[in-house]
Amino acid sequence: MSYDALRQERIQKVAELRALGIEPYAYDFRVTHKAAPLQTAYRDLPPGGTVAETVRVAGRIMTRRVLGKLAFFTLQDDSGTIQLYLDKKHLTETMGENAFKILDKLVDSGDWLGVVGTLKRTEKGELSVLVDHYQILTKAIAPLPDKWHGLKDVEKRYRQRYVDLIVNPEVRDTFRRRATIIQSLRHTLEEQGFLEMETPVLQGIPGGAEARPFVTHHHALDADFYLRIATELALKRLVVGGFDRVYELGRVFRNEGISTRHNPEFTSLEVYQAYTDYYGMMTLTETLVIRAAERVCGTLQITYQGEAIDLTPPWRRVTMQDVVREVTGLDSGAWSDLEMAKQAAAPLGIPDLGAVDSLGGLLIAIFEHCCEQTLRQPTFVLDYPVENSPLTRPHRAKPGLVERFELFVVGRELANSYSELTDPVDQRQRLLRQAERKAAGDEEAHFFDEDFVTALEYGLPPTGGMGMGIDRLVMLLTDAPSIRDVIAFPLLKPET
Repeated sequence: MSYDALRQERIQKVAELRALGIEPYAYDFRVTHKAAPLQTAYRDLPPGGTVAETVRVAGRIMTRRVLGKLAFFTLQDDSGTIQLYLDKKHLTETMGENAFKILDKLVDSGDWLGVVGTLKRTEKGELSVLVDHYQILTKAIAPLPDKWHGLKDVEKRYRQRYVDLIVNPEVRDTFRRRATIIQSLRHTLEEQGFLEMETPVLQGIPGGAEARPFVTHHHALDADFYLRIATELALKRLVVGGFDRVYELGRVFRNEGISTRHNPEFTSLEVYQAYTDYYGMMTLTETLVIRAAERVCGTLQITYQGEAIDLTPPWRRVTMQDVVREVTGLDSGAWSDLEMAKQAAAPLGIPDLGAVDSLGGLLIAIFEHCCEQTLRQPTFVLDYPVENSPLTRPHRAKPGLVERFELFVVGRELANSYSELTDPVDQRQRLLRQAERKAAGDEEAHFFDEDFVTALEYGLPPTGGMGMGIDRLVMLLTDAPSIRDVIAFPLLKPET
């Protein structure tokens, strides 16, 4: 039978239920027990054993078997599944003559049902609710897919995530674990005295990252605004205002491509701590990830897509120059001439090598093209060129570099951190250079933000800052191959 025919049949059943005086869309149902805790509590109940305790459970009917005067339904709630044991004779005694017939003819897989009964374990070993009474809670009009498991249409799973969640318990588990990871991050930060703050999503001037923003128009103000690309500049204003430890965990938006690692709307954690630097942020970053892993995985020895990953601290710390030297054999510390350095790098196949306009930019290009994917175990890559770090403090001992690290695991950037730039004069000059790049056509260059520079003029104490991609962290700790697998409703191209 076609989908449309099944749907129409179910609509007819709604009418039949109402004709019998049964409302197929209930207002409430009192639940006393969940499926999984019942399975745990009575796991030692032997076949044929019974429990006199009355339970009230509710959920969705996933499978149904009607065998003459007996029926066996699988009920799924948000904790797991349990079998319903439906005896025609018993239901006739407790609910009336038509009770079993209604279940047989008018209740389908996908419907929501509430039941009251006692527990028994069948002779085949299945813990079941021997149903005394039932109530139809919601009649599902759309039929569940017959063979969703193993379905090759992955995009349909993302578009109809609600169906994916219904029929795939492992998907529900991923999002439960995501919630646990976020709870762990918040708990760890609050233990260390951080205050969770909220900053604007709509901004007149986006900043805090090199990214192309989304733009929208506010009609009442007749002005364009941007969806935030980072929370950095607002949070640093709060540190200027006197909050020593602040963080925000929320959505940011970047008008960029979509891939297994990128979704234009994603969740970011940004943390700012006064009186510390990027070394302090390394310790904090390790602590946040380790505690989340212990909470959700129960171990620091995890597996990602078949690859063993050891999260045991301390994690490796290595400079960008040293990584490039290890992987390519090139010693960027010996470079004095850009053209000569480009000639040395030419065999590496760097994209757009001719457009690179500085030695620091060349180092970054080589690192991104040749080195990132080699960093499989957790690694802090330190000391970036100043060219792509306009908000970062100059390195205290290495001219031309800044005090910045990025954390890489399985070849992916997971976190980014600075010793924050606190000199307002230097900051103004760097943002002006970024504005020149933007005027020349670089859509990802920073806007010039006069108010942020003014805030720095009132004094930002020595501060360490760190940003972490939560979706990528969840991917790592749930062994998910794509960022779409850990975002409940990923951005997709509209269907025509």
